[in-house]
Amino acid sequence: MAENSGVNDNHGVVLNVEDDDNTRDSPTLAIKPNHESGSRISIPFRKKVSPRLRVSAAFMQKLIAEVLGTYILIFAGCASVLTNLNYENVVGLVGISLVWGLAVMVLVYTVGHVSGAHFNPSVTISFAIYKRFPWKQVPAYILAQVLGSTLASGTLRLIFNGHENHFFGTMPAGSNLQGFVTEFIITFFLLFIISGVATDSRAVGQLAGFVVGSTVLLNVMFAGPITGASMNPARSLGPAIIHNKYKGLWIYIIAPILGGISGASAYNVLRLPNKPMPKITEARSFLTESKKITTPTDVCENGN
Repeated sequence: MAENSGVNDNHGVVLNVEDDDNTRDSPTLAIKPNHESGSRISIPFRKKVSPRLRVSAAFMQKLIAEVLGTYILIFAGCASVLTNLNYENVVGLVGISLVWGLAVMVLVYTVGHVSGAHFNPSVTISFAIYKRFPWKQVPAYILAQVLGSTLASGTLRLIFNGHENHFFGTMPAGSNLQGFVTEFIITFFLLFIISGVATDSRAVGQLAGFVVGSTVLLNVMFAGPITGASMNPARSLGPAIIHNKYKGLWIYIIAPILGGISGASAYNVLRLPNKPMPKITEARSFLTESKKITTPTDVCENGN
């Protein structure tokens, strides 16, 4: 709701983001004829593998974190919707909003340092456009997010079956235009705030998870009855695939992506000029921590 120095290098080959000894080609035995004795001897040599086929363990960990994180987010959020539908509105709009917001918050602090805690194609694409995330990893991230959402939706379909089997996806309550504008605006809010706490060293990064979770809660509170407050193409795609209901789905794919890009662009205007913009690294969450100046040297170097 993002990665070491190797990941941030956009000039590398596709998926070749490793920088440790584990990714080197292992020796392989080959048979070489001995022309003097007429026999054959085995000698070791290194088999050359195309760099495009290499996928580091660190990158696989990021994808797994995105799948699991998106799964937990969609399962918890959509489960609150289904519980509310099946048990006489016991959860309510406030309760549903709290579930979505709290789920985002705890997941940011749990796996943000592993994958960046995107869980949302709008976040991934927006960061890639502003060079805080490598484009070569965008397709894999989006696939992982959609997979996590689909698996969570499938699990909920198994749990809530029979008369409890309600559609828990997103559809506009009013016109398509109303739905499109609403999704655009709330995703604009989300990415504007994420960009502030994630990419500006002046922000208080330690509170970023709380801030982003609160933003999701706020958006669901007022936009939930109108559109379902998706803000996330993966959130809408998973239930649509499981229930085979695609009415109005284009709204929840296009509007969040455009709104996210616009929100990130708007915050970029507020950034200090001639100030380096930190990239999102594997070692940190996409919600970067604020700089800690501990020595007089650091104070001088940072100009503070």
